Amino acid sequence: MFMNHNPFRLKGRPSVAAAIFVLALLPAVAFSQASINQVTQAGEERADAGAAAQQQVEQVADQTLEIEQQYKSLTKVVDGLKVYNSLLQRQVDNQVTEMEALSTSIDNVSLIERQITPLMTRMIDSLEEFIRLDTPFLLDEREERIARLRDMMERSDVTAAEKFRQVIEAYQIENEYGRTIEAYKGSVDINGNQVEVDFLRVGRVSLTYQSVGGGTTGGWDPVSGSFVELPPATYKNQVSDGLKVARKQVAPDLMTVPVPAPTSGGQ
Repeated sequence: MFMNHNPFRLKGRPSVAAAIFVLALLPAVAFSQASINQVTQAGEERADAGAAAQQQVEQVADQTLEIEQQYKSLTKVVDGLKVYNSLLQRQVDNQVTEMEALSTSIDNVSLIERQITPLMTRMIDSLEEFIRLDTPFLLDEREERIARLRDMMERSDVTAAEKFRQVIEAYQIENEYGRTIEAYKGSVDINGNQVEVDFLRVGRVSLTYQSVGGGTTGGWDPVSGSFVELPPATYKNQVSDGLKVARKQVAPDLMTVPVPAPTSGGQ
């Protein structure tokens, strides 16, 4: 009878066979464990590399965001500088235009001064003639003003503009006389004697006087070109009241003053 015989089986010793089998598997298990460690280590290395790469990416992203913000900020600065430079350019253009206008004016200054100086001289002459023909009030003051103007015209340290201003101012003063009432002290020849009197000027239409104490009342007569006495009954109280009004001692009120009648020919 044929019997199944296993040459590797030791009769009565199964544990020995198992041990031999385990020993046979040990190299394979050790090799597998080494492979697992290598794979694990490689995975860890890849994970570390991935983390490092991710960190680099995040750093690059942060740097990119910072650069972008800087770019936007610089863009705003550049836009502001463009607007500012445009404004400055317009200002420079305006200044250039003003400089050209000033240069033209400076070139014309000498011509203007040559033309205005004779004009001012004629204006002073006309004003002096006007005062000579006008009612003779405040003659000393007005004639002294004309003398100052003539002296000023000869001075080299006074600009043409200032000379013209003072001439115009003299005309304005004379113009104001026609719209005001005034009381001032002076003297008049009465019967060959210089008598101190109070003058009352009402615009340019009337110039009267009254001696201190009211003993004599008179007025300017343009026809005769001299002062004449006025009837006391008619003008004494009126002139006295007018002096008080001019000095602001009483409230303004109606008063009667002598006004010369117009003559033929407008004279």
